Amino acid sequence: MDQWEEAVAGEEQRGQRLDQYVSALCEDCSRSRVQILLEKGHITVNSQPEKANYRIRPGDVVRWSIPEPEMLSAEPEPMDLEIVYEDESLAVVNKPRGLVVHPAAGHASGTLVNGLMYHFQGNLSAINGVLRPGIVHRIDKDTSGLLVVCKTDRAHQKMSELLAEHAITRRYHAIAYFNFRDDEGTISAPIGRSGHDRKKMAVTPKGRHAVTHYQVLERFGELTYVQAELETGRTHQIRVHLKSIGHPLLGDPVYGPASIPPQAARLLRGVSSELLEGQILHAKVLGFVHPITGQYMEFDQGLPSYFLEILDALRKNKGNL
Repeated sequence: MDQWEEAVAGEEQRGQRLDQYVSALCEDCSRSRVQILLEKGHITVNSQPEKANYRIRPGDVVRWSIPEPEMLSAEPEPMDLEIVYEDESLAVVNKPRGLVVHPAAGHASGTLVNGLMYHFQGNLSAINGVLRPGIVHRIDKDTSGLLVVCKTDRAHQKMSELLAEHAITRRYHAIAYFNFRDDEGTISAPIGRSGHDRKKMAVTPKGRHAVTHYQVLERFGELTYVQAELETGRTHQIRVHLKSIGHPLLGDPVYGPASIPPQAARLLRGVSSELLEGQILHAKVLGFVHPITGQYMEFDQGLPSYFLEILDALRKNKGNL
């Protein structure tokens, strides 16, 4: 049975949109989620259904309920996986761009976890529950590259400790907008949920400690090829940190500009628009002390074809400008 909550609007809420009002009160509700709840009758004003743009009046009694989430499970699915390394305790996988790491609402199947369960016949650590077996850390759907998967709980526990101690080497290559002033630098700024859009992360005083080190690899004017090394591992960290200093990632649909600036567009002549549907970000280097043997291991995954094609175009077009 749904659990209903309610609030009585005060004078300070006068004129506020209903979806804004509820999303501010409901910790786990974005405005888009609130709008879905409104459509399904899970929000009322004075016991009557209203639309998202209803304007709040003092004394309005607003009630809402959050339906119980659908129970998800991860099922094995045949999938072509690139296993870079594997032993009895763990594996290192090269995740392709466009592949979601684990099941969630909207992605119940076809994820990396589904493929891992099939490939390893269910022999994955269970510490992160049934939806994230073996998953110690994750990378975004449109980010390609390396991540470690644990096959035993012992290995998983040790790897989690290494992550907490910032003792795992993680270097990413990316293409960012605009010309960097410095050849290298460090961004130390806390990251948390955006106060304006709960689906986004942002640099915010109330966020968690986050540190990213960057180095310019190649300059093209309005676009720059950079390396970013994580000291911490917050959600969307590289994307948010580089945006915070004025250099959002090329192709980023969440933190990038609404359209490609003209000078950058000229540099991208000949590049298919499909290649730019997602941030140009690749987890290239992954290094860690093996949780069982104690041996340091480091893997370096070459740039994928989509990334190389964009770089080739930038080098060619830069010379023709």
